[in-house]
Amino acid sequence: MDAEQLREYGHKMVDFIADYYKTIENFPVLSQVEPGYLRNLLPDSAPNQPDSFQHVLDDIQAKILPGVTHWQSPNYFAYYPSNSSVAGFVGEMLSAGLNIVGFSWITSPAATELEMIVLDWLAKMLKLPEDFLSAGQGGGVIQGTASEAVLVVLLAARDKVLRRVGKDALEKLVVYASDQMHSSLQKACQIAGIHPENCRLLKATSSTNYALSPEFLSETISQDLTIGLIPFFLCATVGTTSSTAVDPLLSLGKIAKSNGMWFHVDAAYAGSACVCPEFRHYMDGVEEADSFNMNAHKWFLTNFDCSALWVKDRSALVQALSTNPEYLKNKASQANMVVDYKDWQVPLGRRFRSLKLWMVLRLYGLENLQCYIRNHIKLAKHFENLIAQDPRFEVVTPRIFSLVCFRLLPVRNDESHGNKLNHQLLDAVNSTGSAFISHTVLSGKYILRFAVGAPLTEEKHVNAAWKVLQDKATSLLAESL
Repeated sequence: MDAEQLREYGHKMVDFIADYYKTIENFPVLSQVEPGYLRNLLPDSAPNQPDSFQHVLDDIQAKILPGVTHWQSPNYFAYYPSNSSVAGFVGEMLSAGLNIVGFSWITSPAATELEMIVLDWLAKMLKLPEDFLSAGQGGGVIQGTASEAVLVVLLAARDKVLRRVGKDALEKLVVYASDQMHSSLQKACQIAGIHPENCRLLKATSSTNYALSPEFLSETISQDLTIGLIPFFLCATVGTTSSTAVDPLLSLGKIAKSNGMWFHVDAAYAGSACVCPEFRHYMDGVEEADSFNMNAHKWFLTNFDCSALWVKDRSALVQALSTNPEYLKNKASQANMVVDYKDWQVPLGRRFRSLKLWMVLRLYGLENLQCYIRNHIKLAKHFENLIAQDPRFEVVTPRIFSLVCFRLLPVRNDESHGNKLNHQLLDAVNSTGSAFISHTVLSGKYILRFAVGAPLTEEKHVNAAWKVLQDKATSLLAESL
């Protein structure tokens, strides 16, 4: 491909994407296709001769987009958001165009150094302790997802404790978290060789708004110590997946420190909100943490994937993850003059992801990013108020950020019927294509989740989604009488 062909294709693709965003509300938010739909629309083997670019675009429009769930739709309220923006998109485009594989400093010095700089910027916006900045013994690194972040720090913590107690003690190592912690911790334990029975997911209840109880944690650790086990890793969450519960970081951090445990804080979703001064207190106690993670690709206008991880002690990561084959040796690395991010992650290769985060921070600025977050929280509060005005519904947990957990109340206070009813309501709403919500289960109750966070969402979209919920609820309640 020469420069002129790139210019032609690039212009057409930008036009295609711009038109997509102009018409995104015309698509069903949740794809309505059946499993296997695409195999019937595409040939069973690749072409021998090149096709035209326009023909490919036509097929994307006619065959691919019907199978897409539109995460950027203003009517998307499921899971947690995955933000896109012009700044994020052009940064991603430039990264794709340069197409460097920046595993070590020498492979593209700008990629490593820009990553260090922008993660220092973001750390300062979050008011993280200075120990997390690159000037000291720690620093930041961009992982693909929070799942990768928790894995690499778990591996670092595992190797750190095994160097102290001996490699044969692996079967005695114990991990702790709330049962509201994202399932990525369990997967990390599987990969790291932690015995499944030693992954303690402690039950959180409505009495603490589903936050991890320090007292319960202390009791469990004491019991494990009594039987000769080795507590070594504690994971707390700021904004759990199910309900945005916030674990008490300061208390948990002190427990971890007194037991010589690695303390990791997962703020994948809610970390973005903490750039606003009025929400920063949810991170109080982060100074006790050994590592901290937030996903800029969730709620910070940075296209997927861009998961920021900070550690206080970079050497722990390097000791656990470094390899140094002859073909990767170079003068700068051998002299310990530079950071080689290959030693901070699982894969060797890595993309120039810091470009898009740098562009987002520069082209929006902190004040606009704060306004963006605040607007979504305002819209979620508006939705919460709408629920409060309809006695058929209830808000299940206190709204903290921009997620509202709610449900349709069961007829005759029958909980099994209530679970079925809310499951039916979820399916009824999502099958309309006009809104997409998701669910969780809290204390045995089937709960609906309404997460505001798509870049294009306005109050009118929240109101429209609420109207669909009310109409479908009316129909279901009439049928259940």
